[in-house]
Amino acid sequence: MSPKSGTPKKNLMLFAGRAHHELAEEVAKHLNVSVTPQQARTFANGEIFVRFEESVRGVDAFVIQSQCPPINEWVMEQLIMVDALKRASAKRITVIMPFYPYSRQDKKHKGREPISARLIADLFKTAGADRIMTVDLHTAQIQGFFDGPVDHLFAQNVLCQYLSENYGTEDITVVSPDSGRVRLAEKWAQQLGDRPIAFIHKTRDPDQPNEAVANRVVGKVQGRLCVLIDDIVDTGGTIVKACEALRQEGASDVVIAATHGVLSDPAAERLANCSAREVVLTNTLPIPEEKRFPTMTVLSIAPLLATAIQQVFEDGSVTSMFDGQA
Repeated sequence: MSPKSGTPKKNLMLFAGRAHHELAEEVAKHLNVSVTPQQARTFANGEIFVRFEESVRGVDAFVIQSQCPPINEWVMEQLIMVDALKRASAKRITVIMPFYPYSRQDKKHKGREPISARLIADLFKTAGADRIMTVDLHTAQIQGFFDGPVDHLFAQNVLCQYLSENYGTEDITVVSPDSGRVRLAEKWAQQLGDRPIAFIHKTRDPDQPNEAVANRVVGKVQGRLCVLIDDIVDTGGTIVKACEALRQEGASDVVIAATHGVLSDPAAERLANCSAREVVLTNTLPIPEEKRFPTMTVLSIAPLLATAIQQVFEDGSVTSMFDGQA
């Protein structure tokens, strides 16, 4: 008995949760597709219902959701979307989380603590995800928590391009907010034109979340424009204290550049009133108008996500987007 041959075909479909629909629409525009229509609602008791209004059988499905407050609700919605796609016979499901939820809980500081970042990976694998795409993980080791491919994208190119265009002629020092991100600072410094680096020596009490003490600045910052980099700005306490420490050490000016603007209260007020010349963030998370201020600049991550989605869909190389470093 001879096998029957068929014509293989691939179809890309983009699905979006309700957390940050503006980003999903922008990604869809860059891909020249439409966000797949769906029904999504929350019942009176908090349960979430999702149903897609088009057939998804055999498609390459990309499910985007920004995990902003209320974070647990949006995580659950994305899990339900993945489950619906798996049960409707989608061929491959890629979960896109521009901000990976619970990423700061990536290890145990003390006994009897969870490793919640691993739990998130296990939940999406069980739901039916074949692949995860995310931007600037808090620690790279989180890639190993998911049993499948993880596309770890870097916002560095987006942020560095903006900084080069606006501050490229100034004497820049790239500053890491702690010693753990010195290697990342070195990459930024190289991309900005082989600039010097510095870092803030700080201490943090594991029993007091969102609180850190900036002890001293290590590196040359006197009379220089300091580009203070970080992955997450949550309450803003750490980054504002680091900014103050740089000013006390004689920095001529400070520009804060970070990927994820969580901006829990009172972050917006702190950042607006700090001594930084500009705060540059990306839109991996929605930043509402009431949390914006004149010195804040929000750059779009949509072109980066769209390019990565296209590479995955065409079985291309995501690593090539970052000069082989991803």
